[in-house]
Amino acid sequence: MDRYLAALEREAALHPGFRPRTLYVGGGTPTELDPRQLGTLLRFLSGAFGDLAALREATVEASPENTDEAKLEVLRRAGIGRLSFGLQTAEDRLLRDIGRKHTFADFERLCRRASALGFSVNVDLMLGLPGQTLEDARRSLDRTLELDPDHFSVYPLRVEDRTLFAKRAVRADEDLEREMMEGAAARLASAGYRHYEISNYAKPGRESRHNVNYWLDGPYLGLGCGAAGHLRGLRTQNEDRLSSYLERVEKGELPVRYSERLRGKEKLGETLLLGLRLLDGVRPTEAARAAFDPAFARLARRGLVEPGTGGRLRLTREGVFLANQAFQEFVPPFQPEDKP
Repeated sequence: MDRYLAALEREAALHPGFRPRTLYVGGGTPTELDPRQLGTLLRFLSGAFGDLAALREATVEASPENTDEAKLEVLRRAGIGRLSFGLQTAEDRLLRDIGRKHTFADFERLCRRASALGFSVNVDLMLGLPGQTLEDARRSLDRTLELDPDHFSVYPLRVEDRTLFAKRAVRADEDLEREMMEGAAARLASAGYRHYEISNYAKPGRESRHNVNYWLDGPYLGLGCGAAGHLRGLRTQNEDRLSSYLERVEKGELPVRYSERLRGKEKLGETLLLGLRLLDGVRPTEAARAAFDPAFARLARRGLVEPGTGGRLRLTREGVFLANQAFQEFVPPFQPEDKP
């Protein structure tokens, strides 16, 4: 870990003059670092990019399994103002089934302490877990709402290749997932949370500024093994093998494994796809309308998109649950009649 932290610092130094407005330390488990290592990471980030407390938003993902009082203090002193906890479920039997070593009571104590220290808190919940009932999903949401977090990210289960669920041959029940997602949306709305992105809900003014930048197709610098970036129109992906990443950075090289610059219709489609994730929708440019008006018409006939305010297009209620079907219109290969 010390070697990796040193490499991260060297990679950051390869981008002199970069001044971010937000910071997101992700990957799922940055709190695997011990307090000393976590302090090292945050000190060099401050040195490279300025006072973290002065950023518009600084978030660290935290695991309930390995975040303690000492790490919370390190984060607070460094200027981190927002924590994102990967809870997934409040049911202890389901936590055990997905390999988690903490209980909901452990998370509850941690969340209350983080809030008392002044952190803004996001909680990730997963719906459609194996063995999860509709009542389980409702109870998880209600128990977590009692902790009064500022933000929720609520995702349906997706089984990816080479994961534990794939090895178990788990199959998602899409009808049950939809019922759970609709119930969650209604419950969160009644509790005062705004549904602002397909999977994200926030108290007013507590939307994730960092993630909104992604959906607005904004620029960002990605640091670390496997990190993605988007600067000056160029999308990059770092080396995803740790040995390759370390070797290249230690030679003073940018560790980019892959890059691409989308142009023309592909770029217009990417901007539309990202913007449609926001429930306010996206305002197509004249070029986007010329390229995709037939696609918009098809989606409208299927009941997946509709006009929004100020010339925007947005997903319908049905479109929110079938977003991936809608998004297929904006990525190659395009339908034949849509070719320029």
